[in-house]
Amino acid sequence: MPQAHDHPAPPPPGGVLWSLTGDIRALLMLPAALVLQVAHPAVGAGVDEHSVFRTDPWGRAERSLRSLQLWVYGGDAAVEEGRRLRRLHRTIQGTDTRGRPYHALTPANYAWVHATGFPVHRYAARYLVRPMTDEQERAFYAEWLQVGRVLGIHDRDMPQTIEEFWPYYEKVLADEVEMTAVVRDLLATDVPLPTPARGPLPLRLLLRALWPLLWPRLARFRAFLAVGFLPPEARAAIGVDWTDEQERRLRRLARAVRLVVPALPERLRYLPLAREARRAHRIGTAARPS
Repeated sequence: MPQAHDHPAPPPPGGVLWSLTGDIRALLMLPAALVLQVAHPAVGAGVDEHSVFRTDPWGRAERSLRSLQLWVYGGDAAVEEGRRLRRLHRTIQGTDTRGRPYHALTPANYAWVHATGFPVHRYAARYLVRPMTDEQERAFYAEWLQVGRVLGIHDRDMPQTIEEFWPYYEKVLADEVEMTAVVRDLLATDVPLPTPARGPLPLRLLLRALWPLLWPRLARFRAFLAVGFLPPEARAAIGVDWTDEQERRLRRLARAVRLVVPALPERLRYLPLAREARRAHRIGTAARPS
């Protein structure tokens, strides 16, 4: 007989994630979440040895973003995406920088990748959206647990309440998190980024011509966002600096984003998959008898 965890439901329409995940502001939060994930020795080693993030960062980012959107807006496709990811990670194993064997699907490793989304998005939302109320924060965490179930993580491997989450998070920061090789590469501003190979031909040709001027600025901006939207305790655990001047720059950027993004029409404010899911939900809601 099928168990409840075999058919987990994605987060509900109208929830915290429904509004946050597809908003273009979430793109600014993703570098910090990725850095915190790969600061774990096992996760960092898996990405270092098995990922194409160095040779095809744009393709990997596109695939990761689509996957993240499916977890929240994919409906029935969300669960299948979770299964696909588990199949993809079955063969990822090796030895981490501390000489310990790792496997990507070891619950502690897989659950950490999922867990990082909560503290990073909670912290970044204070700048880019607004601080969450206690009620919103608890709703966000409950919805994030639903995402974990979509990914195939059992409840026993995830803290079930916010009160349980913070001691778990602090322990991983204290015992595991470090400056891995992948973190160094993600924060490097002197390693050339490959030219994007997607989009219309004229755009690709223009990017190719301008790339020597663009990539150093893009690398610095990525590193700025990645460190800026890391919660301070995570910065300390990894060992990255953050100055008062950088904080002032981040706050200026955030103020501009908070002014501009809410004024955009929905077709510009939300990513395509989120936009379509939101439209379908509105149509479905309007069609229901009152």
